[in-house]
Amino acid sequence: MGISKAVIFLFLLVIFFSIADVSSSATFTFLNKCGFTVWPGILGNPQLDTTGFHLQKGGYRSIQAPAGWSGRFWGRTGCNFDSSDKGSCTTGDCESGQVECNGSGANPPATLAEFTLGSGSPDFYDVSLVDGFNLPMMVEPASGSGNCGSTGCATDINKWCPIELQTENGQACKSACDAFGTPEYCCSGTYGSPSACQPSVYAHMFKASCPKSYSYAFDDASSTFTCTNADYTITFCPAASTKTWNSTKPNVRKKISSDWSWLVNHTVGESSSFAHPCFFLHTMIILVTAFITAFGMY
Repeated sequence: MGISKAVIFLFLLVIFFSIADVSSSATFTFLNKCGFTVWPGILGNPQLDTTGFHLQKGGYRSIQAPAGWSGRFWGRTGCNFDSSDKGSCTTGDCESGQVECNGSGANPPATLAEFTLGSGSPDFYDVSLVDGFNLPMMVEPASGSGNCGSTGCATDINKWCPIELQTENGQACKSACDAFGTPEYCCSGTYGSPSACQPSVYAHMFKASCPKSYSYAFDDASSTFTCTNADYTITFCPAASTKTWNSTKPNVRKKISSDWSWLVNHTVGESSSFAHPCFFLHTMIILVTAFITAFGMY
């Protein structure tokens, strides 16, 4: 019995749209270059094959997302899960009580990689420190076209996080909004517009450490990237920070964060003034110390 031309046509049409759908999707590959296990978390629509998983030191895993997908990724640290995958994490916990986040987002502070995949249009992506920082993270597009730049934060901000932004365990750095909760830091209320909400001294600190990342809510111009038909690699603790991540001596960490707080206080006028005779000398000492520590020379 012969097959009608109509059936053959429909068969070829199904194959065509299947191929088109695959080509418009994106593959996210997660690499863990940290010296410890990371538990990536995922929040997005539609929900992907997983919403959270275990990624051992040196490990990698790839996940596919369809065209039009919008969501975010982050790394959880200090997690303790039992044989039933029940437990919690010290930073970035999604409070689901499980390895899978099941539709819950990261508990701040957490470094976020945010994506909106195009459907016949460019993808939009960024790395945000608006909810604070817990892990160095970089995003690198591959095989795409357009202005496809890498972005992220390879610097270990925790090593010089001001005391007032540190979490109790010292393993993450809060945003000023999370720490103080006031409209001028959160860009809310009467400060809910780009013209009204200007970057704080804390936002400037984040931006200086990670120039391509969002430092506060309206930091769009230098922090949003686009790419078409790309796949993406998301690396936790990229090479620049692998050796020093979470390894700063406690007394050095305390000294640097204390000095940053001193500098912040002078900048916002809570201490004496820029006219203090030792101000510029002290500032140079702070910056040199931070530089030496950042490059593992301490």
